[in-house]
Amino acid sequence: MISNSRYILYISCFIFLMSCTRQSSGYGTENQVLDQHPEIKYAQGFSVYKFDDYTKITIMNPWVKGQVMRSYILVDKTKQTPENLPDGTVIRVPLGRVVCYSSVHCSVLDELDVIDSVVGVCEPRYIDVPAVREKIKDGSIIDIGMASNPDVEKIMLISPDAILTSPLKEVGYGKVENVGIPIIDCVDYMESTPLGRTEWIRFLALLFDKETLADSLFAKTEQSYNELKTLASSVKERPSVMTEKEYGNIWYLPGGQSYMAHLLRDAGSAYFWENDSTTGSLSFSFETVLDKCEHADYWLIKYFNDKELDYSQLEAEYAPYASFDAFKNKSIFACNTSKNRYYEELPVHPDYVLKELIAIFHPELLPGYRQKYYKKLRDEK
Repeated sequence: MISNSRYILYISCFIFLMSCTRQSSGYGTENQVLDQHPEIKYAQGFSVYKFDDYTKITIMNPWVKGQVMRSYILVDKTKQTPENLPDGTVIRVPLGRVVCYSSVHCSVLDELDVIDSVVGVCEPRYIDVPAVREKIKDGSIIDIGMASNPDVEKIMLISPDAILTSPLKEVGYGKVENVGIPIIDCVDYMESTPLGRTEWIRFLALLFDKETLADSLFAKTEQSYNELKTLASSVKERPSVMTEKEYGNIWYLPGGQSYMAHLLRDAGSAYFWENDSTTGSLSFSFETVLDKCEHADYWLIKYFNDKELDYSQLEAEYAPYASFDAFKNKSIFACNTSKNRYYEELPVHPDYVLKELIAIFHPELLPGYRQKYYKKLRDEK
């Protein structure tokens, strides 16, 4: 995935891109806030302020309460850059060429009908967006390597206007931070509600002049999600549910205030850590999970494999899995993410997954529903 490049071109691209990104301080007295985007209903991770000649977006640090992680100043690329802009990374919009580290954001750009702007991606084998796969084949989208260690020289050669990333706590971007290309921090995955995460489509839309389309897409998802949530709220019994499985010696689980925990609750289930205050993930030993979830009614597992998982394989992987009631009662549902677009569709269409979960926990509410993501684990014994 790593290749050498021409250093002359590298330096030329560097100088050009540095000239396109500027940071300055001070507010011009002629600028007035026209709109603080009051229609943002659920997302907590970003704020939008529209002025007469630019738009300011602040991205909040999800790991440090009240701290701004980045500020972006969006300026129409067809106009001159205004003087006396506030502090922040200046981005000329609409963007024309971008690199995406995540399949999730490729999917969002596909929904916004700007997938042609993507010129580079990380780890394409995990991206299940048909348009991206086609462009990788014909060479119009370049594989820039691992998200944890992208090929900086390849990035410079394709000269993107910006890089869309999903930052991790206390993890930097390495050499990419020093090449002058604006880095767009998308911490949508740290939102505490499904609709909060989905609303980040409005943030990305601002970068591509697609606000009207984004508002329409979000409104449809919001209506569908809330109707399904209301449907599930009528249930009298909420079955208990556990999720995932052990990797190495650690079992990672959704925090009690994560969007996944909210999704499980909205589907009419009882999640064992629903009173936890964490918005990210939790990590436990197998023994801790067994002690807490031994008698869970359902077990949901996600995995990535060409071969379908079954009970015998799960037990062969780790015999103590058979200790859970969900294993004994054959109430495990598994999602093979190599066979469906779960990760691509969940952030934009959480209503799809909510419907799926309701059908698992309360099939009487959705008679005739056919599972799209989670399949009942096969029993080969």
